[in-house]
Amino acid sequence: MEIKTPKGTADSDPVDMVVREKVFGLLKNCFRRHGAVEIDTPVFELKDILTNKYGEDSKLIYDLADQGEGESLALRYDLTVPFARYLACHGLKKMTRFHIAKVYRRDRPYMTRGRFREFYQCDFDIAGDYDMMIPDADCLKLITEIMDALEVENFQIRLSHRKLLDGFFEVCGVPNELLRPITSAVDKLDKTPWETVREEMLAKGLSEESADKIKTFVEIKGNVFETLEQLCSIEELIQNENARSALDEMRILFGYLDTFGVTDCLNFDLSLARGLDYYTGLIFEAIHLDSEQEGVRIGSICGGGRYDKLVGRFGSQDIPSVGFSVGIERILAIKKESYIQQRICTTDAFVVGIGVSIEDRMKLAQLLWESNINAEFAYKKDISGRKQFEQANKKSIPFAVVIGEEELKNNQVSVKDMHASSQIKIDRCDLVPYLLAQLNK
Repeated sequence: MEIKTPKGTADSDPVDMVVREKVFGLLKNCFRRHGAVEIDTPVFELKDILTNKYGEDSKLIYDLADQGEGESLALRYDLTVPFARYLACHGLKKMTRFHIAKVYRRDRPYMTRGRFREFYQCDFDIAGDYDMMIPDADCLKLITEIMDALEVENFQIRLSHRKLLDGFFEVCGVPNELLRPITSAVDKLDKTPWETVREEMLAKGLSEESADKIKTFVEIKGNVFETLEQLCSIEELIQNENARSALDEMRILFGYLDTFGVTDCLNFDLSLARGLDYYTGLIFEAIHLDSEQEGVRIGSICGGGRYDKLVGRFGSQDIPSVGFSVGIERILAIKKESYIQQRICTTDAFVVGIGVSIEDRMKLAQLLWESNINAEFAYKKDISGRKQFEQANKKSIPFAVVIGEEELKNNQVSVKDMHASSQIKIDRCDLVPYLLAQLNK
């Protein structure tokens, strides 16, 4: 029997976990700064809850066999549908929430580019009946703050509108029954050549004339204000109710984003489709431009949009909602090496005993633990000082707290900075304040 993890999954070693927890902490700080509270939901849902919510991607849902309980279940595909179910289940009319948890997809894995079958999503959503485009602008502003916090420097947020997409499809002669299938095809343009997408459209029943006309629209992209004016000058778009409504909303949105000072990183891009069925308005995704220039396509690192009708599909009333998911695995694929170069050790101090008992080392470690200082000591009674220092060095622990016979006699300790190779002797009562001051530098 071959011993390995299943395809599309990976073990996380201690370094991975330290980096991941650091990133989660940064994300939680950003989410809470914008008023979000944290929730959690089951890793599996009733199968009927998840089906018919993701368009063609529904085939990627993991089904679970009935365990004799009479319930058909499936692993959650994302965190958005479970959130909509949560709102309906608890009768909530408004909520700003975040949720960090694993999701599961029967996708073809491409792990070097951050595509897994089991992976974390980090979601932020605003549900509630608010004035037009204000929550949407808040979400986009928050994405820029997250990219800054995670030190993803060269990124761009592509955005469009589902009604605008429907509008120019209608202008191009796409029949109503093909709107979602053609949307799914256009959604592949970020990683598939136009000719391949065109062939898929034709195979789904679209005419060559309509497909070629779609090409002229999906090539429109650029500065948000300039692109908005370009689209508003196309008469057949303005005459289409869906397109006109979407452009009016985008004009309001861009004004708010200009107030937030984040329009420089935006790109109004009509090739953006986001194929999930539940989107009803604004759609957006963040991409890492450096990976594009280096020839490495890892997909979007953040994406989302407005979904005003999803909660109502659970037999509840509609609750307007907008939100996004941060693709943490893909960000780690970009940034892991630079994060690792930063301090990854979670232990603050290693207690070194020279010529003293194991109990003396234990007492000193206990003093540090009681003061919320992460500390370790060697789990051997008889061990040389050299080997204790080697343990501290191997783990990149920044400080060694040394106690020998002289220190024990004079109620003192020596503190060694393991990076600077400097050492200072202080009274034992001054140890905690001194270490805290050094750690907080």
